Amino acid sequence: MIFITGGARSGKSRYAQELALQWNNNPVYVATSRKWDDEEFRQRVQRHRQERDHRWTSLEEEKYLSRLELDKRVVVIDCVTLWLTNFFIDLKYDVNACLDACKEEIDALCQKEATLLIISNEIGMGVHAETEIGRKFTDLQGWMNQYVAAKADQVLLMVSGIPVTIKGSSI
Repeated sequence: MIFITGGARSGKSRYAQELALQWNNNPVYVATSRKWDDEEFRQRVQRHRQERDHRWTSLEEEKYLSRLELDKRVVVIDCVTLWLTNFFIDLKYDVNACLDACKEEIDALCQKEATLLIISNEIGMGVHAETEIGRKFTDLQGWMNQYVAAKADQVLLMVSGIPVTIKGSSI
């Protein structure tokens, strides 16, 4: 498992996709976002889709990643932040319940015989959230990132499009 984290527009998705294609000519891309009903979001989804060509198998799963058939595949999971958001909303903003459910999913995902490139955001490095719910989510994201990073074989922090190795050997 390779965990790729960083700020917004730091090059996380692009780098993960490049790595996946170096390792396999038919990788899997798992989109974790819900389909939010606004034009800006539709444009984001469209841009992400255009970044992948015919070699990719695209799957969508909002929460239960471990249910996907991923064995023997190279898989990009994009991203933990949107995936957490789905649990956070469905569990009525209960941070502890969300952490428990997400840890269980990550543990099950780690049992797959797959090469996983898991993307996340370092939202705690930015502006302090103005609302209580924003602060709760920032904490949740930080704790989940720590959990995934501890499980990962390699951890990369993307800074201005450049991967910085945090854990494991350089790729």
